[in-house]
Amino acid sequence: MIDRTLDKRYTVLEHIGGGGMADVYRAHDKLLDRSVAVKVLRSQFANDEEFVTRFRREAQAAARLSHHNIVNMYDVGKDEEVHYIVMEYISGETLKERILREPLPIEMAVRIAADIAEALEHAHQNNLVHCDIKPHNILMTRAGRIKVTDFGIARAVSSVTMHHTATIIGSVHYFSPEQAKGTVVGAKSDIYSLGVVLYEMLTGTVPFNGETPISIALKHLQEEPRPIRELKPEVPPLLEAIVLKAMAKDVANRYNDISEMITDLKSVQNYFRDDHTRRLSRGDFPTQILPRLDEPIASQVNTGAVEESDNNHLLKKKNSKKVVWGLVSLLLFGFMIGAFFAFGKFWSNNEVTVPNVVGKQVEIARSILVNQNLRVNVSESFSDKVPTGHVISQSPEADNIVKEQRMINLVVSKGGEITVVPDLRGLNRRDAELQIKNAGFVLGRIDEQFNADAPIDTIINQQPRPSAQVNKNTAIDLVISKGSGPRKFALPDFRGTPLNTVNTQIESLKLKVGKVVEEVSDKYPVGTIIGQSPSPATEITEGASVDFTVAKGSSTSTTKKAVVQITVPEGAIRQAVQVVITDANGRRVVYENVHKPGDKIEKTVDGIGQVRVQVYINGVLLQEQTI
Repeated sequence: MIDRTLDKRYTVLEHIGGGGMADVYRAHDKLLDRSVAVKVLRSQFANDEEFVTRFRREAQAAARLSHHNIVNMYDVGKDEEVHYIVMEYISGETLKERILREPLPIEMAVRIAADIAEALEHAHQNNLVHCDIKPHNILMTRAGRIKVTDFGIARAVSSVTMHHTATIIGSVHYFSPEQAKGTVVGAKSDIYSLGVVLYEMLTGTVPFNGETPISIALKHLQEEPRPIRELKPEVPPLLEAIVLKAMAKDVANRYNDISEMITDLKSVQNYFRDDHTRRLSRGDFPTQILPRLDEPIASQVNTGAVEESDNNHLLKKKNSKKVVWGLVSLLLFGFMIGAFFAFGKFWSNNEVTVPNVVGKQVEIARSILVNQNLRVNVSESFSDKVPTGHVISQSPEADNIVKEQRMINLVVSKGGEITVVPDLRGLNRRDAELQIKNAGFVLGRIDEQFNADAPIDTIINQQPRPSAQVNKNTAIDLVISKGSGPRKFALPDFRGTPLNTVNTQIESLKLKVGKVVEEVSDKYPVGTIIGQSPSPATEITEGASVDFTVAKGSSTSTTKKAVVQITVPEGAIRQAVQVVITDANGRRVVYENVHKPGDKIEKTVDGIGQVRVQVYINGVLLQEQTI
């Protein structure tokens, strides 16, 4: 996999981890120029269609999570036979590595547990259960921030884990009893696993151990863990009670939800905080031995009280004047300081023209302003139009004349605000456009395609793809279904049919009459279709056009005449005789009468072009000739 580029975007750089189901690599996202973590499904699971389907569905569900304690899910894809998930790359270590390296202080363990619980709370609120909470799936950044990973993949694994025993050795220590029994798993299963993780952080060891995964699973069902305070007496009883409640074997005896556990963990955090910061209150006076007050002492106190009262009155009057003058001086000093910060050396005669630094890199802008004897204050703001680190605006604006040392406020770009592209597939056009607007994007190009699996006006594709992280105000291109598409069928043969009689049939087939070309023909009557394009039996789509070639009479054609002789054959006493002519002017009956057998009939006929004469007796063709 090293040096391979997935979907022409993610170049795999190095292997950084793995487990029973997947390998994890550090990769470079060429589109957004950043490091990402790519989790690649192992080949033995790639051919399990049910597993792959759940893998993708759960990964997409996890991508909807957005929380500072959850590793961000960026993308899900498939390149040839490789199924992969693209996630946020975290530079640090796992919680398991931290526990093995050195014991965790109790306060740190509580803080980490609270962070994990808040991540789970967000997931549970989005109807997603992790199912595989363990220290190996908790990442710690170099700054100490907690990131929960493996959302989605654990849920996909849960349906087949018991068929791949080797893949659960690392997880069975943290199983809930219901997971060990293979029954329904819910949010309280995550609470149990978090209790096991907290137990390990406090004691340095897991609560249940054994030689085989099955023996450990049985202990989750049948045994109680060794009390935490036996292993570490300094753990507060309240904290031990939280662990025991989270690890209750009966689901009903655990916390109702993760929020209740968070409340108790914060109570423990407050306990430690109060223990470190508690001060002596006004009522906490120490016990003292005081001498008994004798009468002389009391009288001395009373005698001097009057004199002291007078002196105090004079002192108060003097002190009140000092306080007033002090406040006035303080206000004046504050005003001068504020004026200096706002307007520079307002007492100075030196003035400066503010240079224009909009669009410049912030350090260059700062240097220009400082060289003009001005001070600089920088604030940041998102902008998809101004490059990162460049000045968006300044106040006062350029060309204003100000006192030297005036404060110039610069707003510097942080680049475009990054946000996750919503999944619009399956939505109708109106709802999709609303989601695009609410997410801070703009509507891009709209294409339409026929799709038998999607209703008309439904989104069937989009670009950028769902879960991609792009700048706000990015254009989202949509592909909208036009429905199942027009019907296809074999084109009928219209040749030999008058043109004016096919219009109804053409309309019923949802076709259109295209170009009509006339061609001289002695074989067909005027207006008869003698050719068509496409040809008969060709597959054609509704809405298509059909071109026709129609016969027309020749201007040079001469009239032809002939005498037709008919002898009525033996048969019925009354026989109907009919003479039919077909020429360039069409088909017509030129003689029609009733005769008896043996009658002889002569009839002169004429026609234009090629003339065909047909004689019918009682509707049956008797003779035919061409003149």
